[in-house]
This record gives sequence, C-alpha cells and structure tokens, in this order.
Amino acid sequence: MLGQVIDWKLAGTVARGVANLQPAGNPGPFEQLAGPAAEAERLVSAYTGLVPAQPVPVAEAIERPGWIDANLASLGTVLEPTTQRIGGKLGPLGVVAGGVMAIEAGAISGFLAGRVLGQYEFPVLEPDRPARLLFVTPNLAQAAEALEAPADQLLRWVALHEMTHALQFGGVPWLREHLAGMLRELLDALQMNPGSLLRVPDVTDLKKLVERLREDGLATVMIGEDKRETLDRVQAFMAVLEGYAEHVMDAVGADVLDDLPALRSALQRRRRDRSGLLKLLERLIGMDLKLRQYELGKEFCDAVVAQAGIDGLNRVWISPETMPAWSELSDPSGWLNRTQPVEPAF
Repeated sequence: MLGQVIDWKLAGTVARGVANLQPAGNPGPFEQLAGPAAEAERLVSAYTGLVPAQPVPVAEAIERPGWIDANLASLGTVLEPTTQRIGGKLGPLGVVAGGVMAIEAGAISGFLAGRVLGQYEFPVLEPDRPARLLFVTPNLAQAAEALEAPADQLLRWVALHEMTHALQFGGVPWLREHLAGMLRELLDALQMNPGSLLRVPDVTDLKKLVERLREDGLATVMIGEDKRETLDRVQAFMAVLEGYAEHVMDAVGADVLDDLPALRSALQRRRRDRSGLLKLLERLIGMDLKLRQYELGKEFCDAVVAQAGIDGLNRVWISPETMPAWSELSDPSGWLNRTQPVEPAF
C-alpha cells in the first residue's frame, strides 16, 4: 500500500490554528439536539414526502476540532488517491507538494471550521459508508449572537436545512453513488506537469491565471475546459441540493418559527458581509460559488413549486436524467416541460 502523500497531521495542526483565530460562542444552549432533530425530520418528511430507507444519523453536537477531524478524514478519501497517482510523476518534489497541500487543506478546513453551522457529512467517494449529522455548537452560538437571533429559533431552522439533506441522501437511493461518480470523473481529469513546478511564471502567466480565477473559479482552472460539461453537471447538482434545502427550510419554517423573515434576512447578511480578504479567500476556495448555488438553486426550486407544487419539484429525484442542467436552473418552466410525465397510451 502506498504511503500518504499529504501530511494530514500537519493539516490538522494548521486547521486548529486557523480555527482558533475566529470568534466562538458559548455552545451550551445548542447541545440538546434530539428534540429539534426529531421535529425537523417529521416536518421535512411530511412536506417533501422523502422517507429514508434507514434511520437518519443521530444529531451530534461537536466543537470545531471535531468538525476538522471529520472534514479532513473526508478530504483524505478524495485527495489521497489523486495525489498518489500524480505524486509518482513528481519524484522528490512529491514530498514538497504534499506539505504544501497539507498546509492548504488545513488552512481551508480551519477557515470553514469557524463558519459551518451544521453539516450532513459522509465520505463522498465511499457511498456505502455511514453518514453523520453534525452541528458545530460554538459557531451556532456565535451566529446567534451576531445575528441577534434566539438560540432555539436558529437551531430549529438550521436543523430543517440539515435534515433535508439527510432525507435527500437517505430517501433517494441513487443520489450518493451518482455524486461519487461525477466526482471521480473530475478527479481523474486532474493533471500535474512536473516541469511546471520548476519554472518561475512570468507576469503574463500570472495575469492570465488571475483572470481565469476571477472568471471561472479555481475548480475550472484545475479541471480544465475539456471537463467543463462535467463540472457544470456537478455544480447544477449541488445547486439543486442546496436550493431544495433552502426552499424547504423556509416553506416549513414559516409555520413553526416566530420570525422567519428576520432570520432569513440575517442569514443573507452573514453570507455576504465579509471583509475584502475573506471575500478573496472564499473566491479561491469556491465559497462564492456555493453562495451562487444557494441563490440560483433556491430561485429554481421556489419557481418550480410555485408552478407545479412540491410534487413537481420532486421530479429531480426520479433519476440522474431528470436533474436540471446548469442552463435549466434559469429556465424552470423549460425544465418542467422536459420532465413532464408521459401519459400512458391506450
């Protein structure tokens, strides 16, 4: 068995250091999760019709180190096979590259560890492995204080979002394997030219790279234009997952939360109110894309439900072929026409 290319112990050390730089709140009010989780499962299942084949994971209250451990473990299942494949071409430079990747993975994980409120987490490339339902209590507490939101209201709202993901993946049998297949396709496209590591880029190279990052984001630059179609499918898939959860947390929350509009407005401000440096970091790691996924996906789901109800939106779960393409996210009526059930002929 090949040894690990990435120094995950170093990644964990970096992640904890970065996470500790961000403000945290008192986790106490957010550690009792059984009630909000049970309520969320009942309400989301009743609204969507999604029923898990197996019991959903027990909600876990964790702190930032626990989330970092879970995130880095998942990253390892994604990155190690690819880095081992590429690392053989790098020779001695592979050790240096592995250290650099450890620092990068740690820095990104540490940054996210101070932001994530809840997460339905599973090893993406191992669809048969069990999932976890995580709530990062110091972040929930800090967000409640920053948003001036009642702790119980915020927790119930976040629970609706994460439980929706749990029911999506637990109730749609092909979903995890389909996501794993798309990700494998993208990872197989990753290439690294050893010679490029030894050449100092000139100003023109850097300018072109910055322009591509600004226009397309890091994912497209790393994957390449020839895999743009696959990347678009992944992005559309993620937009539907997030948009569906955003739609559900509002549709269900309207009946059980005291002031949903205020919560929604505060959350939108939290997502957008970033300093210049943090905006740049989010751009480089794809967080800006995730924000667009929330917005575009929710707009699509809201529009579909307005036209055809939740049953119409649930066509996305019929098969991979009924998932909207990236272009269809801005054309919900066109997608509804394409996926209209065929009437049986007599």
